[in-house]
Amino acid sequence: MTRFATVGLLTACALGSLLLTLSASQWWLFAAAPLTAAALTAVYDLVQRRHSVLRNYPVLGHLRFLMETLRPELQQYFVERNYDGRPFDRDTRSIVYERAKGVAAEEPFGSERDMNERGYEFLVPSMAPVDVPDTQPRVAIGGPDCTEPYEMALLNVSAMSFGSLSANAVTALNTGAARGGFAHDTGEGGLSTYHLRPGGDLVWEIGTGYFGCRTSDGDFDARQFAEKAAHPSVRCVSLKLSQGAKPGIGGVLPGSKVNAEIASVRGVPEGETVVSPPYHRVFSTPRELVRFLARMRELARGKPVGFKLCPGSRTQFLAVCKAMREEGTTPDFIVVDGAEGGTGAAPLEFADHLGMPLTDGLFTVHSALTGTGLREGIRIGASGKVATGSDIVKRLAMGADYTNAARAMMFAVGCIQAQRCHTNHCPTGVTTQDPRRARALDVVDKAARVARYQQATVDSALQIMAAMGVRDTAELGPRLLRRREDHGGFRSYAELYEWLSPGELLAEAPESWAADWQAADPDIFAS
Repeated sequence: MTRFATVGLLTACALGSLLLTLSASQWWLFAAAPLTAAALTAVYDLVQRRHSVLRNYPVLGHLRFLMETLRPELQQYFVERNYDGRPFDRDTRSIVYERAKGVAAEEPFGSERDMNERGYEFLVPSMAPVDVPDTQPRVAIGGPDCTEPYEMALLNVSAMSFGSLSANAVTALNTGAARGGFAHDTGEGGLSTYHLRPGGDLVWEIGTGYFGCRTSDGDFDARQFAEKAAHPSVRCVSLKLSQGAKPGIGGVLPGSKVNAEIASVRGVPEGETVVSPPYHRVFSTPRELVRFLARMRELARGKPVGFKLCPGSRTQFLAVCKAMREEGTTPDFIVVDGAEGGTGAAPLEFADHLGMPLTDGLFTVHSALTGTGLREGIRIGASGKVATGSDIVKRLAMGADYTNAARAMMFAVGCIQAQRCHTNHCPTGVTTQDPRRARALDVVDKAARVARYQQATVDSALQIMAAMGVRDTAELGPRLLRRREDHGGFRSYAELYEWLSPGELLAEAPESWAADWQAADPDIFAS
């Protein structure tokens, strides 16, 4: 007998024993209680003015709100198929859970995907596969102005702040990163004890709020920045221009989450909602952006410096490229965040309708840097629904050098896609500052899961590359990724997009790029 059945039987026995002891008058009171509650509810429903459904259907109307509350869980557990859930389907969630737990992630009886559907993608296998390498490759981050280059893993923890995530979640992620030898992006919420204590490599992200290095009026504090950037765990510094889920809008941390500890880490008042501005104070033109990045690298004593954005305008990014060339300095890396990415919460209109998907963003950034002769010294990271080995290989084929994952790492520490991240009521203790909820997340167990998931996923990517006959990530390219356009066949991404050759824009811009190249101005952000 299960635990729940035993509890139910004991409860029923206790209730039965109670009923047997009741007198006739007590029986009447026992039966009348629910009727009285229903009558009072009906009266309230009839006089209240907020819900029309309850005024027309008192008492019964509450069933509608109950079903609405339960709808996400019913959809996830009983309705959706293995491959059509959103934002991550059950197959993807399951493979992350299995790899995090060290369980074999094979599936029997073939694919459930419709391979004849338009948009279906596949990676090209080779008739002459090669051996899987014994060690995971690393990506050297650091251009000519960098004095402390960093070796980045192919899969890392993407930006998630302490405050948005619980202390236990941050600690588990960083402990896993330290164990597995990959990087952990702090998010824009500042450097906390939970980022620093485990000893994992950090990419310190600076957003528009300059949390952790801000003045009392919210401006950038160079002295604080230099002091914290010198910490040995800080291996790279990233300036966030925009993020996938909400490009062009600042982050929001509800006041209910801003406890004394978070307020101290961020340098903000306790208990007040923290709103990051949608824009940076320290620059307003592409040229000023490039100069500020160079200043950040100088303050960080030569550590790699880059920026993250969700691209939207080819013209604006080309303006930044022109500014790089004219100023004679470049960032060491650029993280491209796809519009399909994003943890926490964002306005639905922003999440659905602003910014480029990751594929188009990667094409834009990679081709623009290549066409302006800047690509060789700048590494590109890809972030946006990266969860499996095939996701890594696809992004490398599209021009990225490495990848970052946020929600997949959340799955590894126990997230069940309940989508309650912004309510402080996360059922698994991942995205909450409620101590009772957060204690459910066991750091030791979840840190091991993070390390196992990253290791197994990169191993999967290397196995896929070996099946494609690829020995080095540099051999991957858009020709090896195919997409079904119609029932007549497939086209490679080399055919679907116009990829630029090194320096092509400097010589003579092709017709499809000419207007954007002409309009790009290093002294103004114009679309």
